[in-house]
Amino acid sequence: MTPALSASPGYWQDRPPAEALITVAAADRLGYGELWLGEMATYDVFALATAVAARTERIPLTLGPLAVAVRDPMSIARGVASVADLTGRRVDVAIGTSSPVVVGEWHGRDRRRPAVALRESATALRAFLDGEKVSQDGQVVSTRGYRLRLPAPKSGLTVAAFGPAAVRTAATLADRMVLNLITPASAAALVRDMREASAAAGRPAPRVAVWVTAAVDPSPEALEQLRRGLVGYLAAPGYGEMFIEAGFGELVAFARARPHPRELLAAIGPEVVAAVGLVGDPDAVKARLEEYGAAGADEVVVIAASTDDDPGGVRTLARVKELD
Repeated sequence: MTPALSASPGYWQDRPPAEALITVAAADRLGYGELWLGEMATYDVFALATAVAARTERIPLTLGPLAVAVRDPMSIARGVASVADLTGRRVDVAIGTSSPVVVGEWHGRDRRRPAVALRESATALRAFLDGEKVSQDGQVVSTRGYRLRLPAPKSGLTVAAFGPAAVRTAATLADRMVLNLITPASAAALVRDMREASAAAGRPAPRVAVWVTAAVDPSPEALEQLRRGLVGYLAAPGYGEMFIEAGFGELVAFARARPHPRELLAAIGPEVVAAVGLVGDPDAVKARLEEYGAAGADEVVVIAASTDDDPGGVRTLARVKELD
Protein backbone atom coordinates (compact mmCIF):
# COMPACT_ATOMS: atom_id res chain seq x y z
CA MET A 1 0.00 0.00 0.00
CA THR A 2 1.28 3.47 -0.88
CA PRO A 3 0.61 5.94 1.96
CA ALA A 4 -1.16 9.24 1.41
CA LEU A 5 1.20 12.13 0.72
CA SER A 6 1.49 15.32 2.74
CA ALA A 7 4.20 17.97 2.66
CA SER A 8 6.15 20.24 4.97
CA PRO A 9 8.68 23.03 4.44
CA GLY A 10 12.20 21.98 5.32
CA TYR A 11 13.25 25.24 7.02
CA TRP A 12 16.75 24.44 5.78
CA GLN A 13 19.35 26.54 7.58
CA ASP A 14 21.29 27.19 4.38
CA ARG A 15 18.23 28.55 2.52
CA PRO A 16 16.19 31.78 2.83
CA PRO A 17 13.35 31.31 5.35
CA ALA A 18 10.78 32.71 2.89
CA GLU A 19 11.27 29.64 0.69
CA ALA A 20 8.78 27.99 3.01
CA LEU A 21 6.07 29.93 1.17
CA ILE A 22 7.27 28.55 -2.18
CA THR A 23 7.06 25.03 -0.79
CA VAL A 24 3.57 25.41 0.64
CA ALA A 25 2.18 26.95 -2.54
CA ALA A 26 3.60 24.07 -4.57
CA ALA A 27 2.15 21.46 -2.21
CA ASP A 28 -1.29 23.05 -2.51
CA ARG A 29 -1.08 23.30 -6.31
CA LEU A 30 0.18 19.73 -6.72
CA GLY A 31 -2.64 18.22 -4.68
CA TYR A 32 -0.85 17.09 -1.52
CA GLY A 33 -3.38 16.02 1.08
CA GLU A 34 -2.15 18.04 4.03
CA LEU A 35 0.41 20.66 4.94
CA TRP A 36 2.45 20.33 8.12
CA LEU A 37 4.02 23.47 9.55
CA GLY A 38 6.62 22.81 12.21
CA GLU A 39 8.17 25.45 14.42
CA MET A 40 11.93 25.78 14.14
CA ALA A 41 14.29 28.74 14.38
CA THR A 42 12.49 31.15 12.04
CA TYR A 43 8.74 31.76 11.88
CA ASP A 44 6.24 31.64 14.70
CA VAL A 45 4.00 28.80 13.57
CA PHE A 46 0.68 30.58 14.08
CA ALA A 47 1.83 33.64 12.14
CA LEU A 48 3.18 31.42 9.37
CA ALA A 49 -0.04 29.38 9.23
CA THR A 50 -2.11 32.52 8.73
CA ALA A 51 0.19 33.65 5.92
CA VAL A 52 0.11 30.17 4.36
CA ALA A 53 -3.68 30.10 4.32
CA ALA A 54 -3.66 33.39 2.42
CA ARG A 55 -1.30 31.92 -0.21
CA THR A 56 -3.00 28.55 -0.72
CA GLU A 57 -6.43 27.54 -1.94
CA ARG A 58 -7.64 24.51 -0.04
CA ILE A 59 -4.98 22.43 1.76
CA PRO A 60 -5.68 21.53 5.42
CA LEU A 61 -3.03 22.44 7.99
CA THR A 62 -1.34 20.61 10.84
CA LEU A 63 0.66 22.88 13.15
CA GLY A 64 3.62 21.32 14.89
CA PRO A 65 4.93 19.27 16.51
CA LEU A 66 5.05 21.99 19.15
CA ALA A 67 7.27 21.50 22.20
CA VAL A 68 5.15 20.95 25.30
CA ALA A 69 7.85 22.39 27.56
CA VAL A 70 7.71 25.64 25.59
CA ARG A 71 4.03 26.09 24.68
CA ASP A 72 1.34 25.30 27.25
CA PRO A 73 -1.98 23.67 26.29
CA MET A 74 -4.01 26.85 26.68
CA SER A 75 -1.73 28.89 24.38
CA ILE A 76 -1.62 26.08 21.81
CA ALA A 77 -5.41 25.75 21.77
CA ARG A 78 -5.89 29.52 21.51
CA GLY A 79 -3.38 29.69 18.65
CA VAL A 80 -5.00 26.83 16.74
CA ALA A 81 -8.47 28.32 17.23
CA SER A 82 -7.17 31.72 16.10
CA VAL A 83 -5.79 30.34 12.85
CA ALA A 84 -8.94 28.32 12.18
CA ASP A 85 -11.21 31.31 12.87
CA LEU A 86 -9.17 33.84 10.88
CA THR A 87 -8.57 31.62 7.86
CA GLY A 88 -11.58 29.31 7.68
CA ARG A 89 -9.16 26.44 7.12
CA ARG A 90 -9.15 23.01 8.79
CA VAL A 91 -6.37 23.19 11.42
CA ASP A 92 -5.02 20.19 13.33
CA VAL A 93 -2.15 20.21 15.82
CA ALA A 94 0.82 18.05 16.78
CA ILE A 95 2.81 18.09 20.02
CA GLY A 96 6.06 16.51 21.16
CA THR A 97 8.86 16.84 23.69
CA SER A 98 11.41 18.40 21.29
CA SER A 99 15.14 18.37 22.07
CA PRO A 100 17.22 19.57 25.03
CA VAL A 101 18.86 22.14 22.75
CA VAL A 102 15.56 23.73 21.71
CA VAL A 103 13.90 23.55 25.12
CA GLY A 104 16.82 24.12 27.48
CA GLU A 105 19.21 26.26 25.45
CA TRP A 106 17.04 28.24 23.04
CA HIS A 107 14.09 28.81 25.36
CA GLY A 108 15.73 28.39 28.75
CA ARG A 109 12.88 26.14 29.87
CA ASP A 110 12.92 23.15 32.18
CA ARG A 111 12.56 19.89 30.24
CA ARG A 112 12.09 17.78 33.36
CA ARG A 113 9.86 14.73 33.15
CA PRO A 114 9.19 15.09 29.41
CA ALA A 115 7.03 11.96 29.21
CA VAL A 116 4.73 13.23 31.95
CA ALA A 117 4.61 16.71 30.38
CA LEU A 118 3.63 15.19 27.04
CA ARG A 119 0.86 13.05 28.52
CA GLU A 120 -0.58 15.84 30.66
CA SER A 121 -0.37 18.34 27.81
CA ALA A 122 -2.20 15.96 25.48
CA THR A 123 -4.96 15.45 28.04
CA ALA A 124 -5.56 19.16 28.60
CA LEU A 125 -5.15 20.14 24.97
CA ARG A 126 -7.69 17.59 23.76
CA ALA A 127 -10.29 19.08 26.09
CA PHE A 128 -9.46 22.67 25.12
CA LEU A 129 -9.75 21.90 21.40
CA ASP A 130 -13.19 20.39 22.01
CA GLY A 131 -14.37 23.60 23.69
CA GLU A 132 -14.33 22.38 27.28
CA LYS A 133 -13.41 24.40 30.35
CA VAL A 134 -10.29 22.74 31.70
CA SER A 135 -9.09 22.42 35.28
CA GLN A 136 -6.07 20.16 35.64
CA ASP A 137 -3.56 19.97 38.46
CA GLY A 138 -0.87 17.79 36.94
CA GLN A 139 2.57 16.84 38.09
CA VAL A 140 4.05 19.09 35.41
CA VAL A 141 1.18 20.74 33.51
CA SER A 142 -1.57 22.64 35.31
CA THR A 143 -4.35 24.92 34.10
CA ARG A 144 -7.55 26.15 35.67
CA GLY A 145 -10.77 27.64 34.41
CA TYR A 146 -10.04 28.63 30.80
CA ARG A 147 -12.36 27.85 27.90
CA LEU A 148 -11.89 28.98 24.30
CA ARG A 149 -13.97 32.05 23.48
CA LEU A 150 -13.43 31.42 19.76
CA PRO A 151 -15.30 28.53 18.16
CA ALA A 152 -13.76 25.23 19.23
CA PRO A 153 -11.76 23.94 16.25
CA LYS A 154 -12.34 20.26 17.14
CA SER A 155 -8.84 19.65 15.80
CA GLY A 156 -7.22 16.28 15.42
CA LEU A 157 -4.41 15.76 17.92
CA THR A 158 -1.12 14.21 16.83
CA VAL A 159 1.65 13.10 19.18
CA ALA A 160 5.26 12.88 18.01
CA ALA A 161 6.72 9.64 19.32
CA PHE A 162 9.97 7.73 19.42
CA GLY A 163 10.54 6.42 22.94
CA PRO A 164 8.18 3.96 24.69
CA ALA A 165 6.44 6.54 26.89
CA ALA A 166 5.62 8.83 23.97
CA VAL A 167 4.36 5.86 21.97
CA ARG A 168 2.01 4.98 24.85
CA THR A 169 0.76 8.57 25.01
CA ALA A 170 0.06 8.52 21.29
CA ALA A 171 -1.65 5.15 21.59
CA THR A 172 -3.97 6.20 24.40
CA LEU A 173 -4.66 9.89 23.79
CA ALA A 174 -3.95 10.88 20.17
CA ASP A 175 -5.77 10.68 16.86
CA ARG A 176 -2.45 10.21 15.07
CA MET A 177 1.16 9.33 15.87
CA VAL A 178 3.99 10.93 13.89
CA LEU A 179 7.50 9.52 13.55
CA ASN A 180 10.44 11.60 12.35
CA LEU A 181 13.63 10.53 10.55
CA ILE A 182 13.05 6.82 10.78
CA THR A 183 13.78 3.66 8.84
CA PRO A 184 10.85 1.51 7.71
CA ALA A 185 11.99 -1.28 10.05
CA SER A 186 12.00 1.02 13.09
CA ALA A 187 8.68 2.49 12.03
CA ALA A 188 7.17 -1.01 11.90
CA ALA A 189 8.37 -1.79 15.43
CA LEU A 190 6.96 1.46 16.84
CA VAL A 191 3.65 1.01 15.04
CA ARG A 192 3.39 -2.50 16.47
CA ASP A 193 4.04 -1.18 19.98
CA MET A 194 1.50 1.59 19.52
CA ARG A 195 -1.20 -0.78 18.28
CA GLU A 196 -0.62 -3.13 21.20
CA ALA A 197 -0.93 -0.23 23.66
CA SER A 198 -4.12 1.00 21.99
CA ALA A 199 -5.64 -2.46 22.12
CA ALA A 200 -4.76 -2.76 25.80
CA ALA A 201 -6.46 0.60 26.42
CA GLY A 202 -9.56 -0.53 24.52
CA ARG A 203 -9.46 2.19 21.89
CA PRO A 204 -8.87 2.23 18.13
CA ALA A 205 -5.24 2.63 17.12
CA PRO A 206 -4.34 6.14 15.92
CA ARG A 207 -3.34 6.73 12.32
CA VAL A 208 0.40 6.95 11.64
CA ALA A 209 2.41 9.57 9.76
CA VAL A 210 6.14 9.58 9.07
CA TRP A 211 8.21 12.65 8.23
CA VAL A 212 10.85 11.91 5.59
CA THR A 213 13.32 14.03 3.68
CA ALA A 214 13.19 13.66 -0.09
CA ALA A 215 15.25 14.25 -3.23
CA VAL A 216 14.43 12.47 -6.48
CA ASP A 217 17.50 11.97 -8.68
CA PRO A 218 19.31 14.21 -6.20
CA SER A 219 21.92 16.73 -7.20
CA PRO A 220 25.19 16.84 -5.22
CA GLU A 221 23.88 19.97 -3.51
CA ALA A 222 20.68 18.21 -2.41
CA LEU A 223 22.61 15.24 -1.05
CA GLU A 224 24.93 17.59 0.83
CA GLN A 225 21.93 19.30 2.43
CA LEU A 226 20.36 16.02 3.49
CA ARG A 227 23.68 14.68 4.79
CA ARG A 228 24.15 17.78 6.96
CA GLY A 229 20.73 17.17 8.44
CA LEU A 230 21.88 13.83 9.89
CA VAL A 231 24.99 15.04 11.73
CA GLY A 232 23.15 15.73 14.98
CA TYR A 233 21.21 12.46 14.99
CA LEU A 234 23.81 9.73 14.54
CA ALA A 235 25.10 9.78 18.11
CA ALA A 236 21.77 10.53 19.77
CA PRO A 237 20.24 7.91 22.09
CA GLY A 238 17.69 5.84 20.24
CA TYR A 239 18.58 7.23 16.84
CA GLY A 240 22.09 5.83 17.07
CA GLU A 241 20.70 2.38 17.82
CA MET A 242 18.33 2.70 14.87
CA PHE A 243 21.22 3.46 12.53
CA ILE A 244 23.19 0.56 14.01
CA GLU A 245 20.30 -1.77 13.23
CA ALA A 246 20.24 -0.36 9.70
CA GLY A 247 23.87 -1.44 9.20
CA PHE A 248 25.76 1.74 10.05
CA GLY A 249 27.38 0.67 13.30
CA GLU A 250 30.87 1.92 12.43
CA LEU A 251 29.48 5.34 11.54
CA VAL A 252 27.57 5.57 14.83
CA ALA A 253 30.68 4.54 16.79
CA PHE A 254 32.61 7.28 14.98
CA ALA A 255 29.88 9.83 15.75
CA ARG A 256 29.90 8.88 19.43
CA ALA A 257 33.66 9.45 19.55
CA ARG A 258 32.77 13.14 19.08
CA PRO A 259 34.72 14.01 15.93
CA HIS A 260 34.58 17.51 14.50
CA PRO A 261 31.24 17.95 12.69
CA ARG A 262 33.09 18.40 9.39
CA GLU A 263 34.74 15.00 9.82
CA LEU A 264 31.43 13.35 10.66
CA LEU A 265 29.73 14.98 7.68
CA ALA A 266 32.44 13.67 5.38
CA ALA A 267 31.80 10.14 6.65
CA ILE A 268 28.05 10.19 5.91
CA GLY A 269 27.42 8.54 2.57
CA PRO A 270 24.30 8.82 0.41
CA GLU A 271 23.21 5.36 1.53
CA VAL A 272 22.75 6.69 5.08
CA VAL A 273 20.47 9.46 3.84
CA ALA A 274 18.51 6.99 1.73
CA ALA A 275 17.92 4.76 4.77
CA VAL A 276 15.62 7.37 6.34
CA GLY A 277 14.25 9.20 3.33
CA LEU A 278 12.92 9.21 -0.20
CA VAL A 279 16.23 9.52 -1.99
CA GLY A 280 17.27 8.11 -5.35
CA ASP A 281 15.69 7.50 -8.72
CA PRO A 282 11.88 7.29 -9.06
CA ASP A 283 11.86 3.49 -8.74
CA ALA A 284 13.82 3.65 -5.48
CA VAL A 285 11.58 6.38 -4.11
CA LYS A 286 8.42 4.46 -5.04
CA ALA A 287 9.80 1.32 -3.39
CA ARG A 288 10.62 3.22 -0.21
CA LEU A 289 7.13 4.74 -0.09
CA GLU A 290 5.70 1.23 -0.29
CA GLU A 291 8.04 0.09 2.49
CA TYR A 292 6.72 2.82 4.76
CA GLY A 293 3.19 1.78 3.88
CA ALA A 294 3.98 -1.85 4.69
CA ALA A 295 5.44 -0.68 8.03
CA GLY A 296 2.07 0.79 8.96
CA ALA A 297 2.33 4.41 7.82
CA ASP A 298 -0.96 5.85 6.62
CA GLU A 299 0.72 9.09 5.58
CA VAL A 300 4.18 10.19 4.49
CA VAL A 301 5.08 13.84 5.05
CA VAL A 302 7.54 14.86 2.33
CA ILE A 303 10.27 17.34 3.31
CA ALA A 304 11.90 18.16 0.00
CA ALA A 305 15.51 19.24 -0.34
CA SER A 306 15.77 22.87 -1.45
CA THR A 307 18.71 24.05 -3.55
CA ASP A 308 19.59 26.72 -6.08
CA ASP A 309 18.46 24.43 -8.91
CA ASP A 310 15.23 23.50 -7.08
CA PRO A 311 14.17 26.37 -4.80
CA GLY A 312 11.61 25.29 -2.25
CA GLY A 313 11.90 21.69 -3.41
CA VAL A 314 9.17 22.24 -6.00
CA ARG A 315 10.59 19.82 -8.55
CA THR A 316 11.05 17.09 -5.94
CA LEU A 317 7.50 17.59 -4.65
CA ALA A 318 6.18 17.24 -8.20
CA ARG A 319 8.18 14.10 -8.92
CA VAL A 320 7.18 12.42 -5.67
CA LYS A 321 3.50 13.26 -6.30
CA GLU A 322 3.75 11.63 -9.74
CA LEU A 323 4.41 8.34 -7.93
CA ASP A 324 1.20 8.58 -5.88
